[in-house]
Amino acid sequence: MESPRPFDLPSFNYETLEETLDVKPRGSELHIGIPRETSFHENRIALTPEAVSVLVANGHRAIIESNAGVGASYSDKDYSEAGAKIVYSKKEVFDCDTIVKSAPIGEAEIDLLKPDQLIISPIHVAAMKREVLEKMMDKKITALSFENLKDDSGHNPIVRSMSEIAGSAVMLIAGHYLSNANKGKGVLVGGISGIPPTKVIIIGAGMVGEQTARTALAMGANVKIFDNSIYRLKRLQNNIGARIYTSVIEPGILGKQLKTCDVAVGALAASGGRTPMVVTEEMVSRMRPGSIIVDVSIDHGGCFETSKITTQDDPVFRKFDVIHYCVPNIASGFARTASQAISNVLMPLLLEMSEDGGMDNMVWYKINIRSGIYIFKGALTNFHLSERFDLKFTDLNLLIASRR
Repeated sequence: MESPRPFDLPSFNYETLEETLDVKPRGSELHIGIPRETSFHENRIALTPEAVSVLVANGHRAIIESNAGVGASYSDKDYSEAGAKIVYSKKEVFDCDTIVKSAPIGEAEIDLLKPDQLIISPIHVAAMKREVLEKMMDKKITALSFENLKDDSGHNPIVRSMSEIAGSAVMLIAGHYLSNANKGKGVLVGGISGIPPTKVIIIGAGMVGEQTARTALAMGANVKIFDNSIYRLKRLQNNIGARIYTSVIEPGILGKQLKTCDVAVGALAASGGRTPMVVTEEMVSRMRPGSIIVDVSIDHGGCFETSKITTQDDPVFRKFDVIHYCVPNIASGFARTASQAISNVLMPLLLEMSEDGGMDNMVWYKINIRSGIYIFKGALTNFHLSERFDLKFTDLNLLIASRR
């Protein structure tokens, strides 16, 4: 039997439905607290007075602990004139809804946190403790890390800026300790006309390696770069615009080059765990007396077997008569520049977060922000941390979708 043909009644009309769009909520006022850092030899501050001035002008409140900016040469007066409230109690700072720090949350600060706060700070995975994580989870904290925060282009803006600073600083540090004033061998980095250039070996062709190479070449040094990624070596050559010596990390070739160098730089990046240790103690023992090793990778364990963490108060030691500089967080030694770089990323981020109605809404609209969140409303959303401390992992995308 044939199905009846469709027919239209004269009184029946078709009309288009209105499209339902996701409307952003109205902006929210932020209450931002910046405590003074007392751990990790931290001199940086996450927001400069100029950034605070912009935030205050947009209707937000900033509370800053007295002398929080001293390490970066910013006074309380600078912040007060920018519109911030200066307080002398750390507890008063931690009463704010949003805490912005340039060092990780310390054990002494964990009890000052209040439920449902937003923390924006570094993680420092190597120094992270399970108890601190668990207490943050118990208080339903949302935590955003500097290291994993990504911008619209998919890059890590704060990490890149700190790497640029560290890379540029490496040759300044090397030149400083090669001089007679610091019991070095009395070599001028780069050399002059008629004298062979200083030889610099860089292990790692990432952002730190590239900036170190740029600075060393500008000073007139002879630069040789090692990395196991052909892509990174090609990218570095293209970015610098010169056909400099590059090689994969082959122990025989690397050992031979280290034997005759004046400066060796460890700039390997860690992929989630410890930095690969590619230079053995035997290789270091064959290096020239008075040469210097600057191990930037010490933040994640170092890539020289002889490296051990030093401090800014006592930055160097000698082994096999080779000077070792192994200070983690080199950028903190150039705190004002580093503070400005961090602030340039965080100030627009905070303004955008306010426009979106808070972090809860921002993670819905800005997918790239999700990579930086390691705790969301008390749920651990970083897979590496959950594996390391054997804590329950929750997928952030599922968590956000379940809340809409």
